[in-house]
Amino acid sequence: MMNVMFFLQLSVLLLLVLSAGSIQGGVENRPPGGTVSPLELGLEKKASAKFRQKRQLDSFSSMPDGKLQWVKWEGFLPHGIVSIYNKYEKRTDYICKVRCRAGFYNPSKGPYCHYPDQKEHRSSSFQVLVNEDSFETLEWKEGFYGSVPKNSIRTCSSQELFVGKNKYGLGMVYPKDKCFYLPWKGKQYWYKWHYEVLTQLKAESNVISDVKYKPDLTKIIKLPPMTIRVSVIDNYSCRPVSKKVKLSEKMTNKRQWDTSSLFRSRQRTTFRAGIPIIMEGNVGVTTERSFQSSTGETVTDEELHSVKEKLTVPPNHRCRVEMVGFMFKVDIPYSARLTRSYEDGETRSAALSGVYHGVQTGQVWGKRDRCEPLAKPRPCLKTE
Repeated sequence: MMNVMFFLQLSVLLLLVLSAGSIQGGVENRPPGGTVSPLELGLEKKASAKFRQKRQLDSFSSMPDGKLQWVKWEGFLPHGIVSIYNKYEKRTDYICKVRCRAGFYNPSKGPYCHYPDQKEHRSSSFQVLVNEDSFETLEWKEGFYGSVPKNSIRTCSSQELFVGKNKYGLGMVYPKDKCFYLPWKGKQYWYKWHYEVLTQLKAESNVISDVKYKPDLTKIIKLPPMTIRVSVIDNYSCRPVSKKVKLSEKMTNKRQWDTSSLFRSRQRTTFRAGIPIIMEGNVGVTTERSFQSSTGETVTDEELHSVKEKLTVPPNHRCRVEMVGFMFKVDIPYSARLTRSYEDGETRSAALSGVYHGVQTGQVWGKRDRCEPLAKPRPCLKTE
């Protein structure tokens, strides 16, 4: 009799362990297609030790880079959108995110991104992951207990959340909770085993070269004149005073090469290009130069401008000389070639287009205002 009671108690205990829904105590909380394997429960301790080592080794991760970017959903599938074939559901699902939570978009389920957050949510305002021209190398790599491989794709720079999947579909990996989260039929399920994380092959250098400007599409705007520098001369004497005035000022020119493609990179990019300059209202281009900049970053350089004026200041008068100038604002479309070198030694190239934006000093000149009497002049004697 005691043996029977002991067997019943042991059976109940095993059932409680197998049906546990706690992230801390189990391997998964009831997957959509089955139950937890006792073998997986037996391997939990061994994997936990592995996880602690793996997390230290593979802690490097990043936001999408290069031609892989998160793009706002505009109601249609953009070219290069990243997808998986969901064998379990026999359909193609697309990677999306709402804020920092990754999930899936499927046209058959309406214009929504389905994502996990305590339960399955959906939103019509979301972003999709796009690999323009399939340029970047993406790979799904195995993870367990919240571990993420090197170069895993983050959903936000501010949080450690990653794009993940398992055999049931797309979701997100949250290392803090040591699991993968899956949105499924109104609920959220979690898994410590059998999930994969999306990774991107890391680029080591970017070069933009063979830049060709399109002068026939150039737009030039002449900005209003502005006072750059002022010199004031007071003559308290009773005789005219002649003065030579030199005004100098460093003016800042601004240049920016925007790209019309999705290309964005946190790495410094080497540009090999001529610099557009405006001369007498026309655009010229310097010989090719090499410089480094981040994508979309404004490059500045200073240019010294000077004017000289000779003036005669009457007795008890104040005279004012100004250095005046104006700036040109210019937009020029261009085409170029992007070359990226990757950590595995591979080099890839693709055509690139964009618009050059520049602000440049046009012309400076001296301006003399009419001299004015001093407010409290010293009386001049006849002998002076």
